[in-house]
Amino acid sequence: MTSTIQLISPVDGRVYAERRCADAGQIDQALAAAQAAQASWKRRPLSERAAFCSAAVDAMLAMQADIVPELAWQMGRPVRFGAGELRGFEERARHMIAIAPEALAALEPTPIAGFRRFIKREPLGTVLVVAPWNYPYLTAVNTIIPALMAGNSVILKHASQTLLVGERFAEAFRRANLPDGLFQNLLLSHVYTGAIIASGRVRQVNFTGSVEGGKSMEHAAIGEFVGVGLELGGKDPAYVRADANLEHAVENLVDGSFFNSGQSCCAVERIYVDEQLYPAFVERFVTLTRQYVLGNPLDEATTLGPMVSRGAADFVRDQIAEALTQGARALIDPSAFPADAPGSAYLAPQVLVDVSHQMSVMREESFGPVVGIMPVASDDEAIALMNDSEFGLSASIWTQHLAAAEHLGNQIDTGTVFMNRCDYLDPALAWTGVKNSGRGVTLSRLGYEHLTRAKSFHLRHEI
Repeated sequence: MTSTIQLISPVDGRVYAERRCADAGQIDQALAAAQAAQASWKRRPLSERAAFCSAAVDAMLAMQADIVPELAWQMGRPVRFGAGELRGFEERARHMIAIAPEALAALEPTPIAGFRRFIKREPLGTVLVVAPWNYPYLTAVNTIIPALMAGNSVILKHASQTLLVGERFAEAFRRANLPDGLFQNLLLSHVYTGAIIASGRVRQVNFTGSVEGGKSMEHAAIGEFVGVGLELGGKDPAYVRADANLEHAVENLVDGSFFNSGQSCCAVERIYVDEQLYPAFVERFVTLTRQYVLGNPLDEATTLGPMVSRGAADFVRDQIAEALTQGARALIDPSAFPADAPGSAYLAPQVLVDVSHQMSVMREESFGPVVGIMPVASDDEAIALMNDSEFGLSASIWTQHLAAAEHLGNQIDTGTVFMNRCDYLDPALAWTGVKNSGRGVTLSRLGYEHLTRAKSFHLRHEI
């Protein structure tokens, strides 16, 4: 019997969409179609692949008026910010299309007389993309467009919370007249997702999600020699040095902590501030946080929507309550946010002080609108605390000295180091993590290396 998935909207707790999961027969047909389509697609000139992909981007952008409210209903992002995700989607897609000729060009070592030697980048075959709900267009496009540009076929398994996003991708490629079978959107159960990976019929899996989800992906791939790229959790720190531009740091770190209700793998979840700047920083941070408007994400006045589910909000509530029992102080009164209601998905932003690394709120991923702030006495103390985590996705340093940022950045165990900005992916740079934040690379020309294999040609033409 084919199962169904219900998408429960965080806006009102009701069923927003319901779809049937793919069955074994449909999955088999999809894998066979992907393999057949890829065999001819990889022989198409790169310029033709670029034309199809560019047309798909255009088609997606043409659906913006429908996509923005859909996002609000599916995962709670306020409509006033919905178009921003599509701008990021376009930026990443266009960039990866533009750099493909250089990234996929053959590498030629120093010439040797009588020989023609070069290394080609060959497509892998079929790539499975397992995408999350929190930034459903941005995270998916990181792999989908470069995978197709590299000559692969793609199967997308989107999160059940944002299942309509997968349908939007499929519609965009349909409007772009992409050859049948090259891109397919499948609604899959966890069991069937694992079965596809274990089948050996996909050659690369790119997953964005939880640490436990990443472990499941690796387990399913055992023995199949399948590449597995993982973007997992984060507990991203920020360090505000005494020489930082205070107003700039506060404005950007409030946004980095609470945008998307804190539901970002690279959201700022812990802040370390030089003790000289600490009182003024906290005062300004709290003042700006109180300006958020928590409410229905379909209302243009709303700047903070609900979390993705009641369960997710309750997890953060419990984390805050536990910290308070351990001596932390909450500087935001939830009653100032009338939409905040215990047991609902609507949760007010919270700023905690008097926190320590003995508290889960400073060590375990929150993935919600809460941040802890600690004073530090030196660069060395800040670095030690920033590295005291099982995660290593991104970190930010707030200073007016470039040399200091580079020096400190070399000591931080993360995939990305920011100076005077945070919570942003530059498509020209590698997006990667260390420790429990994952492995592998998306974006930049290095992202293409994980979607292709090297093939060497050693041709002796003078005998």
